[in-house]
Parts: sequence; structure tokens; C-alpha cells
Amino acid sequence: MGHHLPGMIRAYGDRALFERFRWRFIIAPIFLLAICVGFYFWDIKTNPVVMIVFIWGIWHGMMQTYGFGRIYDAKIGSFAAPTRRLDFAMCGVWFAAGVILSPARMTDTLEGFYGCGLPFITPGGIHALQQTLLFAAVAVSILWLANYVRMWVAGTRQNPVKLALFVTSVAFWWYCNNGVANILAGIALFEVFHDVQYLSLVWIYNRNRVEKDSSIGGFMRFIFRRSGSLIGLYVGLVFAYGSIGYLNSTIGMETLTRLLTGLVAASGLLHFYYDGFIWKVREKSTRQSLGLAGGTADLNLGGFLPGWALHASKWAVAFVIPLAAMSFGKVYLAAPPADRTGHVAADLPASARAHYNYGAVLQQLGRLDEAEKEYQTALRIDPSYMKVHVNMASLLMSKSKLDEAKKYYDRAIQLDPNSGEVRSGYAYLLERLGRPDEARAEYENAIRFTPKKSAARLFYTYGAFLDKRGELDAAIAQYQRALEVDPNLADAHSELATALLTKGDSQKAEAHYLEAARLDPKRADIHSNLGTLLLNEGKTSQAIIQYEEALRIDPTLTEAAENLRVAKQNDNRFQSRPPK
Repeated sequence: MGHHLPGMIRAYGDRALFERFRWRFIIAPIFLLAICVGFYFWDIKTNPVVMIVFIWGIWHGMMQTYGFGRIYDAKIGSFAAPTRRLDFAMCGVWFAAGVILSPARMTDTLEGFYGCGLPFITPGGIHALQQTLLFAAVAVSILWLANYVRMWVAGTRQNPVKLALFVTSVAFWWYCNNGVANILAGIALFEVFHDVQYLSLVWIYNRNRVEKDSSIGGFMRFIFRRSGSLIGLYVGLVFAYGSIGYLNSTIGMETLTRLLTGLVAASGLLHFYYDGFIWKVREKSTRQSLGLAGGTADLNLGGFLPGWALHASKWAVAFVIPLAAMSFGKVYLAAPPADRTGHVAADLPASARAHYNYGAVLQQLGRLDEAEKEYQTALRIDPSYMKVHVNMASLLMSKSKLDEAKKYYDRAIQLDPNSGEVRSGYAYLLERLGRPDEARAEYENAIRFTPKKSAARLFYTYGAFLDKRGELDAAIAQYQRALEVDPNLADAHSELATALLTKGDSQKAEAHYLEAARLDPKRADIHSNLGTLLLNEGKTSQAIIQYEEALRIDPTLTEAAENLRVAKQNDNRFQSRPPK
């Protein structure tokens, strides 16, 4: 996200540029921020804005590579139209191929579109698309190389730096999409590659603008001077702006997380949008700041439509219509998750990720045998898929096949020995196997490997383990640690109340039972336990209310029914009176 800042500095710091595109720079951020924040408050993971950002991001990365290539050619006077068209085709086909031929990335893409109501595509259709794209990529590459050699022989060569740029960019894009197991890590890697190129170009461009245009003043003139310390400040500002994205991934408040996620998405879309018109190499002013000759006038005159209408039509096609269509589809047309993930698994039979996702949905629905088949398929494709091993272990535990589950947990720990989540699940398995000492060690390992901000449920689980072992003081300490991290964890309040009541601290126990009942009012056992505490304190009327609420939620709760009968016997309002 940090590399969005230099473009923003130019957009709002270059007076001539701002005057030229004033309404774009004013309306676009307000519009996109409102849209993105609104959609992320609707759904933080699968809303249609995610798909728009994804598509725009691919286009942006492709166009940046193409633009850099044209700059390198322009520096040596290579302007041939066939070369320009082949450069565009080369970048376009390989950036598309990096996604469409990647099983993992294509899995996420199809799930995103199916989740927005896109009609299911047949496996044959997906296969035909992939084969056609592969053929097109090979064909375009052959034509591009043939043109490169032809021009070299004719003495009108293209820039060799452009060749190196295309080879490294396409290869790295392919590696990030197909060679990196963690898809998020792949995206981050290409972002770093992208940032180095982009930040260098923007620094050179803006420094030349400041030196050649006396009308530029203020912060832009200050930051883009010839100074090593200012380069450091420039990089520092980029990192500071990028820290918003890091803060978004680490903060624990849901409302603020949604707000910041929307801000990050809006920043990305603005970056893609602004870069589409503030760096046009064909324009004379841009060429001058890059040290290139020639170029057209900055203003395009004439045309069938007024400039504002043409621009609005582009927004309609690229953003408004797709967003509206996907929003409608998500609400009214999207199939259930099992159908969507099942179609993706059928479309991409070689994708371990697709089979894992389908298996996870089936497991949640209780279709354990079908889920097991999908997990086994995923492991045949990728035996090192750690999440599949964890889910297989959980599934087998549901079937009480504990020894088999242990084998999968053992393998998961081999693959990721520093995962607190895996260690926690393994500890629970060992507990069920009757190996408490090993379980204790694994719980402690899990706590060591889990960041505290994410460990509330783990502290609670470890506390419950200690509680069962009769280590009441240690259990209370773990429950309290859980509530320090997440004060809204109803389970921790309930178990802490029970432990405190056992220790004789009924006042604190009552407070925690009340808080647990407030946080999770549909838990019959919490109301029943609170009723028992109140009954023992002589607060019979209040106890009756809690027992009645418990039985309203769960009429089969026999303990609450018996305690209610006893409470009513002790309450004068329910005692029978002899006739006068």
C-alpha cells in the first residue's frame, strides 16, 4: 500500500496537474471511499469490491510493465507501431495466463465470481479457456521474439533493457502465482517487485518536474529535491503510509478493522485509477520529465462525446455496472457455499486448494465422508498442504478415530512446527487420548507460538483443561488471561464464574455469570448455573427467573426443572394456603 503515496503526492501537489483534473481528484476519493467502506461493513471478505480490486490490480500490474517497456524503447528512439502492439499483447496474455493457469489463484477467482452470482462454468469451458490462453501466450511470444530479432538485424533494435524487464516481470509474476504455496505471500512478493520499479520511476519523474517547473511549490518541491536525506524521508513516508495496511491486519476492533479495510481498498483503487491518466507516456509533459523527446499535446480535443461523458462511460463499464451486477448476484443469485465450492473443485480438478475448500464446507455441514474424500484428493495433489492435514485430523476426531487423527496432526506439526493453532488442536487430541502430560506441554507450546491478541480462545481451552485436572487456581488464571484479550468471550466468563463459585467467591462469580448471560443469552446452562448461585444466596425470586429462562431455551434441561421446583417450594408466592 505504501507505494500509493507518491502518486497521491503528485496528484495533489502538482498544481498544473490538479487544475487539469480537478474534479477527478475531488470526486473520485469521496466516491470510492464511501463505496469501499460501505461494502466492507456489509461483508469484509467476499463483497464485490474485492473482485473489482483484484481485476483492476492485474490490469494495473500489466499496464505498468507495458509502460516501463515503452519508456525504455523511447529512450533509444524505438517507436514502431507493430512493436508497441506486440508489447501490449505480450504483457496482456502473460499476466492473464499467470492467473488463469494457476490452480490456486483460479480457485480464489472462481469462488469470488460464483459468490457474486456468476453462472457456473463447465469444467470443459474452463479447460478450453486455459488451453486457448496457453496457445495464445506461446504464439504471441514467438511473434514478439521474431519481431525483436527482425528489428535487431535491420539495425532499428529495441532496448535490451526492455527485454530483460519483460522476462523478469513475467517470470516473477508466474512464480508468485504458481510457485509460491501461500497465495498471500505470492501477492506480497510481487508487490515488493512492483514497488521497487514504481518508487524509483516516480522519484526520478517528480525530481525532474520540480527542477524544470517553477510553478511547483509546497511539499512536493520540498520532498523531491536532490538530497540523500530527502530520499530517506521519501522512503520513510512510503513506509508510514503502508503501515495503515499493517495496522489493519493487526488491530482487534472489528468496526475499526472494517473501516481501515475499506480505506485500504479505496487507496488501491485510487492508485490504479490515477496511474491510468497522470503518467501517460505519449503526452509531451510526461516525456519531458522522463527525459524523452516528442509526444502529443496534453489535452485531447474533439471526439464523438464530450470528455466528461467519455470518462463517465469508462467508469460505468469498468466499475459501476460490474459492481451493481455482482452486488445483485451476491444477494439474489449466488448458490449455497457447498454448490459453489463443489463446482470450483469440478472446474479445477488439479487444484488442491479447490478440493480443500470444498471439503471444509462439507465438513461444516456434517457430510464427513464426502469431506474426507475431498481432503484425500487434495493430499494426493499436494501432500504438504498443512491445512488439509489439520482438517483431516479434526474430521477423524469427530469420528472418534483418534489414533488416525494423531498421524495427521504429527504431519501438520512437521510442516509447520511454529503454528499455535495446530499445537492447540494437537493438545486437545492428546487430552482425549488420555495423555495429559503431553497435552499440557502442547498447550504451553501453543501459547508460546500464538500472538497474545489471538490467544483468547486458547487461554480459555487451556484453562478448561487445567480445571478438569483439579488445578483450580491455574485454571482461573487462564480464564482471566482469556478475558484480558477478549472481554466478550462468554465461555470464559461462564467457566470463570463456576471456578470462582467453587472457590467460594460468589460475588465475583455472580458478576461473571451475569456478563456471560448478557453476551450469550441463548445459553441455557449459563442461566441454570446463575439460578443455582442465586438460590444458594437466598435470592429465590431471581433464581426462579433464571431457571424459567433456562427451560424456555432448553425444556429438556432436567437439572433446571428440578431446581425450579425446589425454588418455588421455598418461595411464599408459590406455597399453597389453606382455605379460610
